[in-house]
Amino acid sequence: MMAGGSDRRAAAAARRRLLPGGRLAGPMPWIIAIMMFLTVLAAAAGLALAAAVQSMSDDLAGRATVQVVEADQQVRDRIAAQALASLRGAAEVRAATAVDPVRLAEQLRPWLGEEAVNGDLPVPALIDVMLTPGDAGAKLERLRARLRALSPTLRMEPHAAFLQPLAGLLAALGWLAGGVVALMALATGAVVVLAARGAHDSHRGTIEVLHLMGSTDVQIARLFQRRIGMDALMGSALGFAFAIFVLLLIGLRLADTGSDLLGAIDLSWQGWLALALIPVAGIVLAMVIARRTVLRALGRTL
Repeated sequence: MMAGGSDRRAAAAARRRLLPGGRLAGPMPWIIAIMMFLTVLAAAAGLALAAAVQSMSDDLAGRATVQVVEADQQVRDRIAAQALASLRGAAEVRAATAVDPVRLAEQLRPWLGEEAVNGDLPVPALIDVMLTPGDAGAKLERLRARLRALSPTLRMEPHAAFLQPLAGLLAALGWLAGGVVALMALATGAVVVLAARGAHDSHRGTIEVLHLMGSTDVQIARLFQRRIGMDALMGSALGFAFAIFVLLLIGLRLADTGSDLLGAIDLSWQGWLALALIPVAGIVLAMVIARRTVLRALGRTL
């Protein structure tokens, strides 16, 4: 019995040598923390940009602006009134509102100067149009034909046409952020592989003791898995917490700008849930990779 107790104590001591001596011990947790911080930021950027593109598409779909391009103000006002009445009577239009010329002139003054306010420079009259849901392209063509019958000075442009390049840019940046997340996952996996191999090579003597005590390769691999899992847990928690702190600061800055466009860059509760799952996935990934790496190394040793 004394021999059996001595063997168990030796095995327990050998197992403790395979486990970390303390929290955040060694470089591994810090490396994972940095990886997790960058991964969460990239994922948040991708999700926020995707939400912004979807929000822009929803807001701009079915909206258009009618311009009355006429130098004579009296003629311009008369054509604008006729166009507004015609649009409000069209079945394709849900709402039509004339843009206040004073407000329009104030918005143009930073670019056109005082001429935009005092009337020296003719400014087109604008009508904001909101279409009924469904098949916006066909409805726009029918409305254009309807307006051309009133006056050739009437022009109708969908809002989506002006911001299509911006939406394309945001979508491309979102895909880029997704690629960064994938690369960070690969880099994290590579770091775990190197760490598991290094731990295995540095503890060969301990592994031999465990084998002599009757431990199997699966049991030994479980010890390495636990060690790296603890490192991944501490590092992921630290990196995730700091990333969330940075995201909250950025969100406050975006809210202070008061920009509708920047305000569309936001995360839904599904996005926050996806971010919360990233450290969990990182821990699971690290443990699985560590287990397979150590099992493969033990198989080659035997």
